[in-house]
Amino acid sequence: MNPLPPVELTAPDISPWRQGNTGTEYVHQIDSGRPGPHVMVQALTHGNELCGALALQWLFNQPLAPLQGRLTLAFANVAAFQRFDPTAPHTSRCVAEDLNRVWADETLFGARDSVELRRARELQPFVDAADLLLDIHSMSEPCRPLMVCGTQDKNAAFARQLGVPADLLIDTGHPAGLRMVERGGFGDPASPRLALLVECGQHWERVAEDVAVDTLVRFLHLTGIVDADWAAARTRLPLPAEQRLVRVTEPIVARSTDFRFLVPTDGLGVVPKAGTPIAQDGEQVWCTPYDNTVLVMPSTAHVKPGNTMVRLGRFEGA
Repeated sequence: MNPLPPVELTAPDISPWRQGNTGTEYVHQIDSGRPGPHVMVQALTHGNELCGALALQWLFNQPLAPLQGRLTLAFANVAAFQRFDPTAPHTSRCVAEDLNRVWADETLFGARDSVELRRARELQPFVDAADLLLDIHSMSEPCRPLMVCGTQDKNAAFARQLGVPADLLIDTGHPAGLRMVERGGFGDPASPRLALLVECGQHWERVAEDVAVDTLVRFLHLTGIVDADWAAARTRLPLPAEQRLVRVTEPIVARSTDFRFLVPTDGLGVVPKAGTPIAQDGEQVWCTPYDNTVLVMPSTAHVKPGNTMVRLGRFEGA
């Protein structure tokens, strides 16, 4: 495992927002009283990803009156977040399982139980009611910001309308389970419902908070919740000169705790030559499938069987 990155962010006190107005703790809705989309923003899908919680805390302290539709704001895995310890910050990612792998109906409505499943079941009516969704995340390894558009090109087109960040990703999903941004209509190319998952950078780097707030502000403007003047006064970062799309072709999934990388694990790093050995787990060795293979979100922090350790893709048009 790589050395622990510095923890530059301080976990916010979210207790003032425990009692929402929805009957579900830490979930708030603001209804404009006018026709328009149901827009949802979620933070803390993972309990150690502080930037989203800081962005929602910031938003609650802003003057905000939606121009149209309805806005839902949710702090998700609060139970994991309440365990956050800056001296061991990886341990509060979840309590029992990954909240972002439980969104298939057979899991949500099945017999299995866990802290994360109970919370997902509380959040499910809000997720299923949302027309437009932003899920705010960060990454365990240093990496420039990345917009995960699920498996659908329609979400990438939505990210291009948003204009941030510079790097967009369409992938193949996770073998371990369905993510929220793939649930229902979000994962159906024929549905008008759209969902984005922004990875704001390394979990605890200071700039991740700015990326989270900036993306949130631009998302609220794009969805018609706020006007251009409101957004312009609150954006924190310039638009990138261009956006590039990485299309994932395959994941590499750990078979055991012996999994290890054979190359540097730079997020969005490019391995020039096909056939280069990049990871090993026992006798299994994975090699790059083509020239200029992009290593998407490699992780050395959560090595266990079934975990996706890195996704392999390529920049479209490259």
